[in-house]
Amino acid sequence: MGAMSVRTPSSKPSASAEAPHRAGFACFVGRPNAGKSTLTNALVGQKVAITANQPQTTRHTVRGIVHRPDAQLILVDTPGLHKPRTLLGQRLNDIVRTTWAEVDVIGFCLPANEKLGPGDRFIAKELASIKKTPKVAIVTKTDLVDSKTLAEQLIAIDQLGKELGFEWAEIVPVSAVADQQVDLLADLLIPLLPEGPALYPEGDLTDEPEQVMIAELIREAALEGVRDELPHSIAVVVEEMLPREDRPADKPLLDIHAFVYIERPSQKGIIIGPKGARLKQVGITSRKQIEALLGTPVFLDLHVKVAKDWQRDPRQLRKLGF
Repeated sequence: MGAMSVRTPSSKPSASAEAPHRAGFACFVGRPNAGKSTLTNALVGQKVAITANQPQTTRHTVRGIVHRPDAQLILVDTPGLHKPRTLLGQRLNDIVRTTWAEVDVIGFCLPANEKLGPGDRFIAKELASIKKTPKVAIVTKTDLVDSKTLAEQLIAIDQLGKELGFEWAEIVPVSAVADQQVDLLADLLIPLLPEGPALYPEGDLTDEPEQVMIAELIREAALEGVRDELPHSIAVVVEEMLPREDRPADKPLLDIHAFVYIERPSQKGIIIGPKGARLKQVGITSRKQIEALLGTPVFLDLHVKVAKDWQRDPRQLRKLGF
């Protein structure tokens, strides 16, 4: 195996008593469904990036923040890089490349249970062109494979770096679901950050505006159960959030008005469901999560609107926040 360094639980680096405080940005890349959002949530310890078993559900740069006494690791979640087919796809890819050039460390997520494919090579080639930024290979979903398969994957990833002419700063196997090596991953990312004071106040988990996070929660709930029929053609915009007037201070209520945008009138029935049952369920599910996020009771008013072919229309994309 040569000089490849794979971290196992026993080889944890020891922190010196006088270690300087570090703070910086990391982003996880990988093809859709490589486990990036799940890993972000496991590291932050709270649900910030949306996770869904449909590729390309993360559209915004959601940042999760890992607070440590000696460091602050800010996770920037970029959308998956893919070969663009639409204007939206192209715009997402531009966002990805800009983000990569600006972060302090890049974590490339590769699922342990899938052999390296053309999609992984496509991303690795892009990474190779970003010379200065250290790259950590993160082998995700290790709970799904046996040790032999894992070892083969680690060797393949080491080879991939060599082929493309760069060295991985670390290769780390993790399972976010089984909570294995997640803390170790943070321990390994932190030394790669620049020295400096914390960039965000303690207690902040993300700097995404609340409206964007709320829209994402609604969007995730709206996709539940209809992914096959409308995988990407849903966008959610929170039009307004207002505290309900005339409420006693100990019983506040937040009114949230949101629109679920779809591309075609025929999709309206799918989202609303028979007698409005599905939309009602979307409201119930997302309201619970929004209340947990904001820590306050919420009245959620949801409406479905058709925005014709919004994924291909620059004006609509701007309006919907892309």
